[in-house]
Amino acid sequence: MSNKQLIAKDNKLIGASYSLGIPEQRLIFLAIIEAREQKQLIDAKGVLNIRAKSYQEQFKVEKHTSYDALKSATSGLFDAHFEYEDIHEKTGKQARHVIRWVQKISYIDDAGMVELQFTDAVIPLITRLSEQYTEYELKQVSELQSEYSIRLYELMMQWKAVGKTNKISVDDLRRKLGVEPKQYKKMNNFKARVLDHAINQINEHTDIQAEYDQYKDGRAIAGFTFKFKVKKNKVKIAAKVEADNVDRSTIEGLNDKQLGRIARNPSFIADYNDLVSSTSPAGQDMNMWELEMINRLKKDISQFKKRPIREYLEY
Repeated sequence: MSNKQLIAKDNKLIGASYSLGIPEQRLIFLAIIEAREQKQLIDAKGVLNIRAKSYQEQFKVEKHTSYDALKSATSGLFDAHFEYEDIHEKTGKQARHVIRWVQKISYIDDAGMVELQFTDAVIPLITRLSEQYTEYELKQVSELQSEYSIRLYELMMQWKAVGKTNKISVDDLRRKLGVEPKQYKKMNNFKARVLDHAINQINEHTDIQAEYDQYKDGRAIAGFTFKFKVKKNKVKIAAKVEADNVDRSTIEGLNDKQLGRIARNPSFIADYNDLVSSTSPAGQDMNMWELEMINRLKKDISQFKKRPIREYLEY
């Protein structure tokens, strides 16, 4: 596997409702990475092979634990589904979609390997065929030990351009995090066992520091918003992006791809997310943010003085 292990999911999938355990979520992560490593789009006939060794190395577990995790995830993932709502293409009406993750999955015991095929409906949601997707590094969630913390991190990454989510109702948040209807029905239990635990793990193991605000309808808590910022001590500044004689405060010689990389740098986002309104297209969608920042960098570099601009090339 390459050093830069990126997870990309369509925003429909990021905002979907589903309940998956840690082994199942991790297996999906490794399958997405494997598809990219093969340098081919997953198609309906494509079989992805996930080995216990990859699970063991990526998530820093014992060998026997990786075998058990893949075996468990095989059954769990086949039975699992997710749900999301959007506008139906043909009727123009609101539609709720219920989709299985895999159409076939096998565990080969002696080889310590899983073979899986995603369903046709999943494939476009994990191969960047849409312009509306969320991307983050696998290493940011590799140490999280709660399925709720993984899902909450993903939800926040959908808003990483502005560092704050919109208001999410309690019921919607429970569905998105995969909390079953009978689980943690009392708000104090939900906050302690789900939200506070997830926030603590995210703050300890990922590149962001997060907190939440709650909103009430009368005396009852009706919803939450989540705020977060990139940890300064997690930002990697490259010592040798260019030769020492290059003026690191200019963008001369940089192409649009490199400018896009700068715009996606979490440190750049944290430094300049105040340049756009949270309600604007660039404030709500990462692709629009990237295009907006590329244009601004080209038009007036003087807006970006918080640090040498080329330092954002590596993260």
